[in-house]
Amino acid sequence: MKFFQNIKNIWIIYKNYLCSFFLCLHILNIFMSTMHLFVRNDFIFVIIKVRIGEIIFLSNNEVSKLSIIIDGQEISKSIQDTIKTNVKGFMIRPSVAVIQIGDNAENNSYISIKEKVCSSVGIYFRLFKFEEGTPELTIINKIKELNNDDYVNGIMIHLPIPANYNEKRLINTISNAKDVDGLTDINVGRFVNGKKTLVPCTALAVMRILEENNIEVEGKHVVIVGRSKLVGKPLIHSFLLRDATVTVTHSKTENLGDITSLADILVVAAGEPNLIKDSMVKKDAVVIDVGINDVNGKLVGDVDFDKVSKKASYITKVPGGVGPVTVAMLLENILLCYNTKNSKK
Repeated sequence: MKFFQNIKNIWIIYKNYLCSFFLCLHILNIFMSTMHLFVRNDFIFVIIKVRIGEIIFLSNNEVSKLSIIIDGQEISKSIQDTIKTNVKGFMIRPSVAVIQIGDNAENNSYISIKEKVCSSVGIYFRLFKFEEGTPELTIINKIKELNNDDYVNGIMIHLPIPANYNEKRLINTISNAKDVDGLTDINVGRFVNGKKTLVPCTALAVMRILEENNIEVEGKHVVIVGRSKLVGKPLIHSFLLRDATVTVTHSKTENLGDITSLADILVVAAGEPNLIKDSMVKKDAVVIDVGINDVNGKLVGDVDFDKVSKKASYITKVPGGVGPVTVAMLLENILLCYNTKNSKK
């Protein structure tokens, strides 16, 4: 009888452990229905589908369709937090002056975002708004006044401006030391020659995104779609300074897909919604979408995200990719102007 009693006790203990095991498996199934296991380049990821009684490993074909979606908001927040901490230690707050010409609804929206972000980190934001038709000399005199104002650390003209103004003349009126957009001829020349200077914020944002994600640039083939002074042109030099091989395409380029499909890193800033299709992208390429377009009230990029994201290794989304990081780079440029000025005292 004692023998059978021992057997019974053992069974009760075993049954309890068995119930606990399946209970844990059930909880695991609820809170972690999917984990990921795959190898891409130097990174190892795990993908395991958990269900009661079975473990399913994804096929190589399923794994190859997965991309890492770069979160620009997260990168931007980290930069903003650092700047906010630094600014708290300053006796005098940094200040930026923004010149707006005309009443463009899109410009109003972007300026509002910049003002909000500047205020959130402790940077004083001053907006000088001129009606379209204001004499150019009036605006030039205001810029000169701001150049001489010791409490203004950065100045920018919010682009685009109405076509009847001489954009180049207005930009070059800005003091090189306060040119937070990095667009004066002197600052562009210094940058091209590899000297430390202020650089356009969107170009800085693209490079920061690659850096934050440990994406190697040296020796890679970079294709840039677009040649604007804010993105394409400064990116040419940014990548060359990091020993990449750079190809630039633009609106007159023929057989665009034949060129973009060779890119290890593809940067698109063309201003044409869904221009880049999956057939135009090499498998496992890094795709940085700078474009932002309003299509029937929805913001989309220059890349067909849904399809290209199944082919790229890394890809930025629109909105929430390059844009937030660009604003964070503006903050860094303002801080650079502030620190440069105060280090000379």
